[in-house]
Amino acid sequence: MSSPCDPQHAPAGDVGTALMMIDSRLKCIHDGKSGSDPEQQELVDQFAASLGPQGTKDLLDGACTLIFMFMKWLRMTHEQHEKDVIEYVVPTLVATMRMMPRSCPSEVIPTMAGLVIAAGTGLSPNLWRKQYGHWTDEEMTPLEVTAFLLAEHINRIADDPDFATRMITEALSGVDEN
Repeated sequence: MSSPCDPQHAPAGDVGTALMMIDSRLKCIHDGKSGSDPEQQELVDQFAASLGPQGTKDLLDGACTLIFMFMKWLRMTHEQHEKDVIEYVVPTLVATMRMMPRSCPSEVIPTMAGLVIAAGTGLSPNLWRKQYGHWTDEEMTPLEVTAFLLAEHINRIADDPDFATRMITEALSGVDEN
């Protein structure tokens, strides 16, 4: 029986824009800029304000699609070494988020862990989250942090600071060609 959280029922959203935002954060960190660059944050805020309600929903769905794709890659990679992706990814993710109380208040960390676990077990993170109501404002930054941390984790495993972005870009190119 198919789950209502099956990814085939989930909208992909605006994966390109979500990836652009995550890649921008990754480059900022790797360029040695610690913390939040005020200019970049202002541009992101202006961009988000220009999206409108449907654009914001598409961006949220896109971020969840990224989380799903990142976790799918991590699951396949961990299974090659006979390891459980949940056991190896979720505790590190939660511990890192706990060290970021301004970006990730403790009350939203269980939701982000749930999203990652849903994705790690092959469920759609956005449909999983939808079961519990609408997204809250308090969850927006932690959602971005979750996607960022998963991308960074993949980049460290691959020993390539652009691997996660390139992987998604190539997957999107393959979809466009089909």
